[in-house]
Amino acid sequence: MIIRNKQVKPFLKWVGGKTQLLDKLEARLPEKIKSTKVIDCYIEPFVGGGALFFYLKNRYQINKAFLIDNNQDLILTYKVIKTRANKLIKKLSSLQNKYLKYEDSERAEFFYKIRSKYNQQKKGVNYNKPSDSWAKRASFVIFLNKTCFNGLFRLNSSGEFNVPHGRYKNPKIVDEEKIVKANKALKNTVILCTDFTECKKYARKGTLLYFDPPYRPLNATSGFTSYTKEGFSNNDQLRLAELSRELFQMGAHVVLSNSDPKNENKKDRFFDNLYKGFNINRVEASRAINCDSKKRGLIKELIITSS
Repeated sequence: MIIRNKQVKPFLKWVGGKTQLLDKLEARLPEKIKSTKVIDCYIEPFVGGGALFFYLKNRYQINKAFLIDNNQDLILTYKVIKTRANKLIKKLSSLQNKYLKYEDSERAEFFYKIRSKYNQQKKGVNYNKPSDSWAKRASFVIFLNKTCFNGLFRLNSSGEFNVPHGRYKNPKIVDEEKIVKANKALKNTVILCTDFTECKKYARKGTLLYFDPPYRPLNATSGFTSYTKEGFSNNDQLRLAELSRELFQMGAHVVLSNSDPKNENKKDRFFDNLYKGFNINRVEASRAINCDSKKRGLIKELIITSS
């Protein structure tokens, strides 16, 4: 079922989200999909905030979808929205009511209290066995996302969330409408926490796959790959390219996005060499995160397709 006129949208703020590139990504879908408005099987192995998935869900009939990420708490939150949306809404409402009644200093104190609880309870979470405690865990994920600095999700090498308080005046911690719509959009999806290479198990001829990995840093100081404690290295980029070729050879449609190293070094052909034979498009995007305001603005990003 196509969710028309309901405009389901991501329930999290996500650094590197593709909202601004959605029309450019859609334009590069296979012609058959664009003409029939049907996607038989969709796989997104770095789902993050799910901007493209939800965008396509508004406009296309997706018969089956696999949403995959290696971030345990992100996947837990997706599963809670799919199966325990009402419990999640209640817990978020409680957090929002407490947070909004406080003054600035008290809000910060409350934020760090929740952040500490979130980090401490991780060892006790059984990510393989659904339980009512998942709703509380997911509420912490969304609360921290909505109230931390810039909506970042960043883990240190110990796997702890370490983003500071964001000091928003009136953050919408519980967005009931958005959660309910996401719940409906996720009905026919399989949600998995695993390495991106596992997606090959579910791909077939005609499958549409979208890869949006943590971007390769443009320079030594610009990297932001810590959605999981392991990060995402050049070697991981190589593994992804190898997988993309295997998927293309089986007849799947592959769409990828990444940073364009030529923004910093015109001679850097890392992705041009890695995806030789693929269609490599350079498109404009806004640089959303940089500590130096002078370096924010339009830059080039890559959209790479197999056909």
